Amino acid sequence: MTPMRVQGSTRVSARRRTPPRPGERLARTLAALNARHPWSHNDHFHRWILAHLPDRRRRALDVGCGQGALVATLSAHFAEVHGNDIDATMRRAAQDRSAGLANVTIHDGAWAAAGGEFDLVTMVAVLHHLAVPDALRDVCRLLAPGGRFLAVGLAPPRSLRDHLWEAASVVTNPLIGLAKHPRPSRGGPQPDPFPVKDPTISYDELRHLLDEAMPGAAMRHRLGFRHSIAWTKPPT
Repeated sequence: MTPMRVQGSTRVSARRRTPPRPGERLARTLAALNARHPWSHNDHFHRWILAHLPDRRRRALDVGCGQGALVATLSAHFAEVHGNDIDATMRRAAQDRSAGLANVTIHDGAWAAAGGEFDLVTMVAVLHHLAVPDALRDVCRLLAPGGRFLAVGLAPPRSLRDHLWEAASVVTNPLIGLAKHPRPSRGGPQPDPFPVKDPTISYDELRHLLDEAMPGAAMRHRLGFRHSIAWTKPPT
């Protein structure tokens, strides 16, 4: 009798189990694909930065340089490249990565106090970690006339346009991962190696701050849950 009761209980439990909703099934499927084909959303935009470098390339500053991938890439294009990060672990990784690059220097967190002028200032997923109005003013001050500010950032979706881009990023994210990483990853999703902070300033709010600090700056939504900012400092 006991096996029959257990079997009957199992049947009742199975009948009462609520099936996942279509949206939940899609979310699980996309999450599984993302885990099998991971890719770096930040490193993905290094090619965009290289395509928009300024004509004069003496000194470059990468704020929040992380493990130094962009710093190492920029070293082939500038006479001097300075990387900056407040996280000691990130700085050590960046220093190790650029150990053989004589024109690269890694600094601590006081990036706004960097000496001299720069022809390029970059920020990749960094601006939302900072006091944005102050950071934009500091970038304007540090850039030489004709220098360029190139940033890739994050913003929480608020407007209808934001949500449409968010949805497009959700759908295309595993497709981009499959193209970049065709062989399935066996390790599953990995935690981000760098400090993470959720953005709080919306795209439209940031657009307003840019209009005040950097008139004429080009700001665009991008796939990969990102947006880009490009601004060239006018001649004095």
